[in-house]
Amino acid sequence: MLTLKEFLRSEVKPALGCTEPGAVALAVARACAELPGRDDIAAVRVTVSSSIYKNGMAVGIPGTKGARGNAIAAAMGAICGDASLGLEVLRNSTLEDVAKAEAWVRDERVSIYCDPDRSGVYVLASVFTPGHKAVCLIENSHSNVVKTVLDNETTYEAERKGSSASGFDDGFPQTLQEALAMADEIDAEDVKFIWDGINMNYKVAEGGFRSPQECSSCGACLQGSKFGLTLLEIDQDCGCNKVPAAMEIRSTCAAAAEARMSGILLPVMSSAGSGNHGITAILPVAVLGRRTGKSVEEIAKAVAVSHIATSFVKHNLGRLSPVCGCSVAAGAGAAAGMTYLMGGSYDQICTAMSLLLANIAGMLCDGAKESCALKVGAAATEAYYAMEWALMGQRLAVPQGVFGETIEETVENVGRISREGMRTVDRVMIEILDKRHRPSSVAF
Repeated sequence: MLTLKEFLRSEVKPALGCTEPGAVALAVARACAELPGRDDIAAVRVTVSSSIYKNGMAVGIPGTKGARGNAIAAAMGAICGDASLGLEVLRNSTLEDVAKAEAWVRDERVSIYCDPDRSGVYVLASVFTPGHKAVCLIENSHSNVVKTVLDNETTYEAERKGSSASGFDDGFPQTLQEALAMADEIDAEDVKFIWDGINMNYKVAEGGFRSPQECSSCGACLQGSKFGLTLLEIDQDCGCNKVPAAMEIRSTCAAAAEARMSGILLPVMSSAGSGNHGITAILPVAVLGRRTGKSVEEIAKAVAVSHIATSFVKHNLGRLSPVCGCSVAAGAGAAAGMTYLMGGSYDQICTAMSLLLANIAGMLCDGAKESCALKVGAAATEAYYAMEWALMGQRLAVPQGVFGETIEETVENVGRISREGMRTVDRVMIEILDKRHRPSSVAF
């Protein structure tokens, strides 16, 4: 049986920037680590799944002052990426590195190929010098290096572990009740780790609340509409003396997501392989816990519940999906965590998750970019109301729509809608985005 520590170690990790171009940069950097040196790199070629391609197409890359996309991430992975840092692979980048990477992309030294028949996490990076070719394959999860090759000789191959088609370890519990039982194992070390993640995500939210003038020195280059900040301004206009809980949750999550999608040079604590999942899973619980005076330990355990419930839904959606996992999976996780925090029973946790899923199960993923803040903020707010409804005894009386007899059935229904019913959505979405963003270095 999977332990809480094993779960946290595999599914809750710091991530700098969007995890899809992060995986691209990591694969390229890991391939470069096999080379005798990086000074004479002639070309970088990366083949990615449709999911990676879509999410990395237009999102800001950390520390680049506004540069976007998988091609820039690949170039920077080759120029300055440190594979030992995992999904913080570009942590030590400089503006000089960015300028060099942009020149590489202009000179077509970097090519991104989309394999439309692959979904989920798949990144195959090849780096060429006059005398060598190095290859790295990342598969199933964003930092899971499964193979490296130098000049047609395998230099590393990971032991193949049992994993489901969704890209998760098969050892994850099959029922929600069994999964949530892991939270009872929490100890002081886990509490500290979880609070490190809470503080990490709050810091990113603070970056999102800053005005553009205040952001000039933080490496963020925030160019969006400042959704989190303006939400607070809207609420102040109504004459309220105190920001309502739902508004604080929404604005905090929106500010964090927009800052991250704009390329703020700060990591977030991810959940189930995604930084925006981490924002949605962590911050609503933390905001509510602080407002209600809960203890450090109570908040940490509730966040653990949120992480676990998020992964429970993600096991049915897959690592990457046509629906917005940041809203659907992490929204359900946040509903579970907040319900637990406020003393809800297991049945009320299931009710809160089911209400959230019945509400926003079809929210579309149209790639990673600043407007993800709208979806993250909306999902966090709906999770709060789902919690309130559940604690009041409100529930759906009979199965209807995706809502099933049990939480397991509801989650499976949502997974089927995503996996089967929306099978061609990513292809159509990529065609729409490609008209707007396709650089000359991208091919199908």
